[in-house]
Amino acid sequence: MAINSDQDIVLARQKGRAMAAELGFLSGDATLIATAISELARNIVTYAGKGHITLKGIQNSSHVGILVVASDHGPGIPDIPQALRDGFSTSGSLGLGLPGVRRLMDEFEITSQPSRGTTVAVKKWKQ
Repeated sequence: MAINSDQDIVLARQKGRAMAAELGFLSGDATLIATAISELARNIVTYAGKGHITLKGIQNSSHVGILVVASDHGPGIPDIPQALRDGFSTSGSLGLGLPGVRRLMDEFEITSQPSRGTTVAVKKWKQ
């Protein structure tokens, strides 16, 4: 789904919560997933202006999960380790976005190239 505005952030969050419920996640985990989606979508709007979030049900040999991929073609992140530190922010926020998402989800992967954009892929597995 396209992420271009605050309204899109709300819609992405709602779709993520609904998909989590369909996959059988408990309400608390569905809230964690929705919060992570909201943070990723907020970063797209704040730093890149527009991008996409993709949601997909996944399965491995023993668990069902959800994959969330947030991607944009914005300015990129010049120093990923710094961006993943609690409290670091270039926008004047509390700096909880990426580190918070990493804590909320079970798997976290980020790739970014200056002037080319950023992709964050996260997974949450149903316990």
